Amino acid sequence: MDYIMTTLDNLVHQTAFFNLTVGNYVMIVVACVFLYLAIAKGFEPLLLTPIAFGMLLVNIYPDIMISIEESTTGAGGLLYYFYLLDEWAILPSLIFMGVGAMTDFGPLIANPKSFLLGAAAQFGIFMAYFGAIWMGFNDKAAAAISIIGGADGPTSIFLAGKLSQTAILGPIAVAAYSYMSLVPIIQPPIMRLFTTKEERQIKMAQLRPVSKLEKILFPIIVTIVVCMILPTTAPLVGMLMLGNLFRESGVVRQLQETASNALMYIVVILLGTSVGATTSAEAFLNLDTLKIVALGLIAFAFGTAAGVLFGKLMCKLTGGKVNPLIGSAGVSAVPMAARVSQKVGAEEDPTNFLLMHAMGPNVAGVIGTAVAAGTFMAIFGVF
Repeated sequence: MDYIMTTLDNLVHQTAFFNLTVGNYVMIVVACVFLYLAIAKGFEPLLLTPIAFGMLLVNIYPDIMISIEESTTGAGGLLYYFYLLDEWAILPSLIFMGVGAMTDFGPLIANPKSFLLGAAAQFGIFMAYFGAIWMGFNDKAAAAISIIGGADGPTSIFLAGKLSQTAILGPIAVAAYSYMSLVPIIQPPIMRLFTTKEERQIKMAQLRPVSKLEKILFPIIVTIVVCMILPTTAPLVGMLMLGNLFRESGVVRQLQETASNALMYIVVILLGTSVGATTSAEAFLNLDTLKIVALGLIAFAFGTAAGVLFGKLMCKLTGGKVNPLIGSAGVSAVPMAARVSQKVGAEEDPTNFLLMHAMGPNVAGVIGTAVAAGTFMAIFGVF
């Protein structure tokens, strides 16, 4: 009888109920809220679902993220090995290849001025950098946090890993992906605030046709120019352009289909789950996390506003030929930010089609955020 009671007592105490803290329960609730937003509301479910589930797992069973050094068995937890792929910048780079394989760079090639709108939207990154330093973060941590302003999750993870800011990688990644998911909620009020009804109704001229040769040469030229100036951008810009070359060359259809479908979805599962698993209660529930979330929101708002305001300037300089709404797409959330530009414009005039015009700044924003990350790496001498 004693044996049975001892066995039952051991089994009961092995359950998670006796090992979780109040913080763990809080994070479990947060994970359930994220799952609700992803599944019921459709807020970027491709990313938010694995992130939220990783968050749920690590707060029920923390050892799923235990490192080899901490483990008594000599083996790390399952999601720890996934996380190493983030830390080594493998998964973010593969995400960029998939994005390149899925994205048409034609609108950017047809309207090179879009690069200026993409550059303007990076203002939020540098605003957040100085804000983070003011809040007490060191310079490398501030740089890692600031990339949230570009609404670019993979680049945020990439830079945090390269700058050895793994302690805050979880909050940075969750904030970046959360704001990417909330683009349709955050951006429209800012866009309406800085534009008039007349500006939102501006119809832009149809973009010129882009030849196949231009589309093939573009990723090659961008890789040479950008990576020669900032070699540290090669893992991101190089993979982005390689994926696009798969798409546009037309001779490696199997590679393009794999990069944009099967490989992309596998990487998203691994990256999303491992990012969510970095949000244990001990790592996430602290003052620094609140600062990071606040800085990310401020940076994203400033980046959106800067893009719209530069769009207004271009509108004035071109005599009303540019709709300022496309400037908001200069952040890196492809293609959601471009769709938001289209949606807000269509609310004023259902016959106004801005999507392709907004894709130019949107693609430029992806390149711009990678360049900003490479700039920080060059400043800190990280390769």
